[in-house]
Amino acid sequence: MNRRKFVKAVPSMAVIAGSALQMPELQEQKAIVLPQPEKDGGKTVMASLLERKTNRSISSKELPVQILSNLLWAGFGVNRDSAGFGKKGRTAPSASNSQEIDLYVALREGVYIYDAINHQLLLVAEGDFRARSGRRGADSAPVSIFYIADLSRYDLGPTQPDRQIGDTEVQKSYFYTDTGFIAQNVYLFAASFGLAAWFHNCDKENTVREFRLKPTQRVLFSQSIGYPA
Repeated sequence: MNRRKFVKAVPSMAVIAGSALQMPELQEQKAIVLPQPEKDGGKTVMASLLERKTNRSISSKELPVQILSNLLWAGFGVNRDSAGFGKKGRTAPSASNSQEIDLYVALREGVYIYDAINHQLLLVAEGDFRARSGRRGADSAPVSIFYIADLSRYDLGPTQPDRQIGDTEVQKSYFYTDTGFIAQNVYLFAASFGLAAWFHNCDKENTVREFRLKPTQRVLFSQSIGYPA
């Protein structure tokens, strides 16, 4: 991916899915502005299901930025302007449309958070953090997606119809399930376009510091994607 063509400066305080992403130590926040996702092409749903599999042999060859754009949109992009609880709709469901899962995307030059509303990647930290995916071979895959839940996204207000949403164990069941929805979207996209994908565990300790996470965020899993080796 030719990063220079898609980088622009944006304010260091960025708003993502209605919550502030605060990084005061970054003087300048950089964004990779993704091209509009292509919503046609690829195999049919049934053919993609037939091809869906885990492939741990992933080439280090970089993905074109258009493929990255399509991949992220398929995973958890915005697919309609209006949905439940006054928010936009996404390609994967979430409890009370909380949209509590953030996609942290580790590329060779840095780790970014996917801003689905504006369809761009916002820089979190410069450097190669793909090794935090925690699996041999995954550190050379061109794209590693880290699934991170933000518990502050759960609406605990008096108008929330789900009276159990504030329960810790219920929240855990929600964010694990919601991660699975997104990861399966990624798997099906990979199957549809001949890519290799691998969903696995990851380093849950160092990423908290290196990704500048808040106390309300939980590191869950990661998924490596690229061309088959």
